[in-house]
Amino acid sequence: MEFASTHRRISCETTQVLSGTGARNTASTLRAMTPATAESSRADSASTHLVLTEASGRAIAALITQHGESQRAMIESGVGRVAVRWNSKDGDAAAFEAFCVKHFVVDPAERTRLLVRLERALEQIDGHLYEMRRTLRRHHDLRGDEFAGVDEILAQFDPSPDLSEQLYKQKVAHLCLLNFPRPTLATMLRDGPSWDDAGWAATRVAQNFGPRIPVELADRARKNSFESGSFVSHFHVPVGSMVDANGKRWFEADRKLIAHWLVREEIKAGYGDADGLLKQRALSWVMARHIDGTIPKCVMSGQEKRDWNPQTNTVAQGDPGELLGLVRYERWIANFRMAREFDPLYPDEPTAIARKFALEREMPESEVEKLMIALLEAPVRRDLAAFLTKRLGRPLEAFDIYFDDIVEAKTASAMNAAVKKRFGSVSELQAKLPTVLRELGFDAKDADFLGTRIQVEVAKGAGHAMRPQLEGYGAWLRTSSLDTELGWDGFDTAMHELGHNLEQLCSTYFVSRPALRGVPNTACTEAFAFLYQSLAKRVLGLEDAAEVERQFALDSVSTMLSACQIAGPSLLELRAWRWLYANPEATPVALRTEVLRIAESLWSQFYARDFGKDDYRILAAYQHMIAHPLYLPDYTLGHMMSHQIRSFMRGKELAAETKRITSLGCLTPDLWMRKAVGGPVSAESLARDAALGLKRLA
Repeated sequence: MEFASTHRRISCETTQVLSGTGARNTASTLRAMTPATAESSRADSASTHLVLTEASGRAIAALITQHGESQRAMIESGVGRVAVRWNSKDGDAAAFEAFCVKHFVVDPAERTRLLVRLERALEQIDGHLYEMRRTLRRHHDLRGDEFAGVDEILAQFDPSPDLSEQLYKQKVAHLCLLNFPRPTLATMLRDGPSWDDAGWAATRVAQNFGPRIPVELADRARKNSFESGSFVSHFHVPVGSMVDANGKRWFEADRKLIAHWLVREEIKAGYGDADGLLKQRALSWVMARHIDGTIPKCVMSGQEKRDWNPQTNTVAQGDPGELLGLVRYERWIANFRMAREFDPLYPDEPTAIARKFALEREMPESEVEKLMIALLEAPVRRDLAAFLTKRLGRPLEAFDIYFDDIVEAKTASAMNAAVKKRFGSVSELQAKLPTVLRELGFDAKDADFLGTRIQVEVAKGAGHAMRPQLEGYGAWLRTSSLDTELGWDGFDTAMHELGHNLEQLCSTYFVSRPALRGVPNTACTEAFAFLYQSLAKRVLGLEDAAEVERQFALDSVSTMLSACQIAGPSLLELRAWRWLYANPEATPVALRTEVLRIAESLWSQFYARDFGKDDYRILAAYQHMIAHPLYLPDYTLGHMMSHQIRSFMRGKELAAETKRITSLGCLTPDLWMRKAVGGPVSAESLARDAALGLKRLA
């Protein structure tokens, strides 16, 4: 997962999702406001608007006199954009009029100069603040050298809490909006294919400046974001006392698994264990208890040493005591309530859902939902279920949606040993990255350039990647690790994050201009993360690279399974947020009830036919729903897009195409994919190749 990377990513921090800001927005820390503050802001805007109506007319008339009637449309739109954002803090009507007349630029050469000036200025502002923030978070995010009570304070420190307001107050935002339009998504989808790099750069520069959000409550939005992420990164379930239905313990006494990621990975590892089915069922009940909040507090504290049976939810075959409760759904509600406070400021995107799709993902909500449903309704899924049933030699169970290792699975210990043989430690993985990139087809120059700009570290939570925002900086790769070695889970995650890092570095250093750095949305970077994760076994020497056709068949089937697995949770979260907007006063207990209901409904519609009954409500497991609201569809889209890219790359050079595609610049996803592989985002390619792959593997 790329970490706001937030991508541009980062595309993924809670504050960005709630407010609709992203890497394109210099005010990447736009803040929430209370209803009272919002009302005050609206009142100020209304009164200012009345005053500016006459001033706007005078400014437009003066500019037309100065530059000619042929410039009327551009003048009216530019003055109008400034009028919408101008308030009493910026000056009176006379100051507004004078500003517009003085700073409107008509000459094409001068507009080009202005664009470059703004582009470079925002690059420095955004870039240095981003590098400061990710450094301030470093020790909070990583394992080792923790400083309790200090790291949390530094991680929450914002060196520019009122940046958004200052950009307006000091007229940088007004200068940009006066001269460059902020097109809607519909306009970008319609006209974007005809724009050159300068046209796209102007759009991206102008998109830095959205609604003016008062700074007074900046700390609360930042605090909410921090607390949501911290809740997830610290939600490690002790499983040392967990027993299966036969009373067997599977883990060392002090073992903890972060929910949901490592619980899921241990379920997947169970396919290679003797009696692994019992382990998988027990861990699925751990997942269920996490989902509905019924983990015993004595277990969650790590102090309970007696047997915990998660299926019956008993401790020492008796009363489990007080349960964890609704804390997960309390955090979800907190995110929703924060989002609602941003809603009045975005009349065109009045919900967090609309902002996520239109402003960040830049794909229509209805289109994304149709893509996910098309994937789940693909006829090949019935054949996939039959294939898995034969492969496992038993009827499928709910947790088998996680099964994607369709070749003979090696045991966890064998996979750990293979990793240790190649990469004895995290530091050794980092040292060997240039060599790994050479083996994957990068020439020596690019392998050294990219490989030496990736810093590998061990995160407290799930893996994530952080991009550089300025030339001269590198990317950070965070993964998990066993106590004394990297291990398969850590390496597999590292390969996923390596895909992010390669995209991040290429789209920083090789793109045509600063305003176009990055990729269109997080699904685009997830596409490369999944692509490189699929090469993990090849890097370890566990895959015969010569078996290209067979491997493509394996990858197609495996990717289809993974995409269908995440499509359900993606739809669940989207529908849960729709329900919240329809029921804005919902309590945590009501939200939990609805989430479990949606999980059951989606399971019945798309999974029960093939995987049987689901007592766990497993589709509700993903912790992204708390830490990174509305992010999950990017994984589903990422699987589709990574397969389209992988399919396109057949017979081509992996490294060269990686560099070309990730250097296309920050276009809309639709245009980016058309330039990358010759067609739009589609579920058809993946479903088709999965069906062909099954025939080859039969």
